[in-house]
Amino acid sequence: MFTLDELNRAITIVRSVMPPTPQYAWPLLAKRLGSTVIVKHENHTPIGAFKVRGGLVYLDRLRRERQHVRGIISATRGNHGQSLALAAGHFDLPVTIVVPQGNSVEKNAAMRAFGAELIEHGRDFDDAKQHASEFAIERGYEFIPSFHADLVTGVATYAHELFDAFSDLDVVYAPIGLGSGICGLIRTRDLLGLKTEIVGVVPQEANSYRLSFDAGRVVPVNQVATFADGAAVRVPDETAFALIKAGAARIVEVAEDDIAQAVRIYHEDTHNLAEGAGALALAALAKEQAQIKGRKAGVILSGGNIDRSWAADILAGKTPRQR
Repeated sequence: MFTLDELNRAITIVRSVMPPTPQYAWPLLAKRLGSTVIVKHENHTPIGAFKVRGGLVYLDRLRRERQHVRGIISATRGNHGQSLALAAGHFDLPVTIVVPQGNSVEKNAAMRAFGAELIEHGRDFDDAKQHASEFAIERGYEFIPSFHADLVTGVATYAHELFDAFSDLDVVYAPIGLGSGICGLIRTRDLLGLKTEIVGVVPQEANSYRLSFDAGRVVPVNQVATFADGAAVRVPDETAFALIKAGAARIVEVAEDDIAQAVRIYHEDTHNLAEGAGALALAALAKEQAQIKGRKAGVILSGGNIDRSWAADILAGKTPRQR
């Protein structure tokens, strides 16, 4: 994992494109949940999600060290792809992104707007990833995984911002997709010598990381069925899992109805719109509010890229259902 010097370099790279995102203590959340709640607003980046940081750091190294690369390809449910598309524009590289069939219409549109060639393939993220890795060989592009050391270093810059502003957090709840965000939090906490407890959060309908955490080994699942598409992963990454197992206090599962309720709470108490994965951390804090009462908690609002139809349904009191 990265050193403090490498993290500081990543901060410089990210700052060249975007300012720090805010972290606010919202009083209505504190009243509702019985504890001080600091929201890290990664929905306030140029792509509306934390992933933008990782793409910039990955492509900075690629351009410095692998100038022969003539294009990049990756798989995503949306935010990782937007990150690479934005960064590829800054570094003047062609980019192809593979998404599963039925992926978010608005995330797809955003990736195309940033300049990506978009291919739809497979039933879920893991199918899309397999196709992207095969297509990379065929086209002669560099395949970029969704979990990589440079991506983790990049997204860890949000952890540094959070801990720099609030070094006294008792606990931070973080969503887990493939794991870059929570791994960056764990490593940054350790580098800064803090005692903050870090809790991972997954949907009940995409719970491979929770099953793996409890079993002490990677446990894939056969299918996922969550509207929190950024966390819809069937097969945990081996490296990410090892880091999470060593550094997280626990992993909490939250139900689809609870995720939808967290989206509504964000909108009501902060007037921010969260996507499903972005609401996972708050849903877990609400689930554990009795044991967290009186403590100072951080929650990562990792993204706000939710399709309008889902947002309308959720704010009307419904829960989107995936099959």
